[in-house]
Amino acid sequence: MSLDAAWALDWARRAADLIAENRAELTELDRAIGDADHGDNLDRGMKAVVSKLNAAQQAGGIPANPGGVLKLVATTLMATVGGAGGPLLGTAFLKASRSSEAASWGPEELARALEEATSGLEVRGHANSGDKTMADAWRPAAVAAKEAAEVGEDEVGVLTAAAQAAVKGAQETEPLQARRGRASFLGERSCGHRDPGAQSSALILQAAVDAARDRVPAAASILVVEQA
Repeated sequence: MSLDAAWALDWARRAADLIAENRAELTELDRAIGDADHGDNLDRGMKAVVSKLNAAQQAGGIPANPGGVLKLVATTLMATVGGAGGPLLGTAFLKASRSSEAASWGPEELARALEEATSGLEVRGHANSGDKTMADAWRPAAVAAKEAAEVGEDEVGVLTAAAQAAVKGAQETEPLQARRGRASFLGERSCGHRDPGAQSSALILQAAVDAARDRVPAAASILVVEQA
């Protein structure tokens, strides 16, 4: 099994659903250390992504590979999500979209896409693991995906490893002092709060797993991202 454009479409739609379901929680997380708008902004952006994909599908213009779909996701997020979230997530999806032109992605392509997404996000945000940003979810996810691919895990295994690592990474932002973004202005007062961008990133990566599992009848039960 490898994952095609239909998987990427399903990923985007499931991500939009998860962000909508967790919009209020993400906004509350952001209220503690940011502008209290992360959930609302990302929800608006993901709804725009779904609208764009639906319009393309109705017009017969859906890309033929995962990379093409993710490029549409990227450009829409960049155009519609305010604050730092839009440019950062948009960059992640754009870099992932350019990682492979294959019609379907196997374990190696998925691991490469996550590495490219993470590297792009880190460069754009000048952030690394430990800075209390989205990178704290994406970097461990990329590492876990690479390790899973190297030991022979299939597509679901690679994405599951990435999603689980992202959940753990988001949880581990709670005691950290922010070193990047608006939260860094709070200094030690940023400690004790989960980073909203890391939490939303874990949700987005969970959606990728859920979409992949629907294409494998014998797949294990769905991982549930822990609520903050």
